Amino acid sequence: MNFNKAVILGNVTRDPETRALPSGQPVVSFSIATNRFYTDQAGAKKQDTEFHNVVAFGKLADIAGRYLTRGALVMIEGRIKTRNWTNQTGTKQYKTEIIAETMQLGPRAAGTSMASKPTTPTSNQVSTGRPNPEPKMEEIPIIEENQMPPAQFVSEEAPQPEDGEIDVKDIPF
Repeated sequence: MNFNKAVILGNVTRDPETRALPSGQPVVSFSIATNRFYTDQAGAKKQDTEFHNVVAFGKLADIAGRYLTRGALVMIEGRIKTRNWTNQTGTKQYKTEIIAETMQLGPRAAGTSMASKPTTPTSNQVSTGRPNPEPKMEEIPIIEENQMPPAQFVSEEAPQPEDGEIDVKDIPF
């Protein structure tokens, strides 16, 4: 059995480029940057950035073209495909891409509108006559390799069940 699956979560590095196949099916291509944080042997914190080319077809391409913009957080699941061609000088070239099969959009900045929505004043703008405050992005924690989770997620001892509840340790399987 063979398996070809890629899952990446990162930021869009350029606005998606939309085009159509001769059949009329929409195609969108864009790239995503993923970061890896680690500590080197000297104890210094390092960051490694990798860039991934992504291609989406059909309905997924339509959604990506409408809602993705540079800097947006997105998760892509798909398969890895390497294309090759011969350029004008006769040199064979290769490009490895992730063919998107599913996409999950990340959080948006508060107060931003989607490309497909008409630009109308928000209720806050109408009631106060002033624009909304600066948009705030939801913070996503950075978890490094071999890092212990924060204390709030680590339990020193298992919680005791209340009266009438079943303790997991009592289940025979």
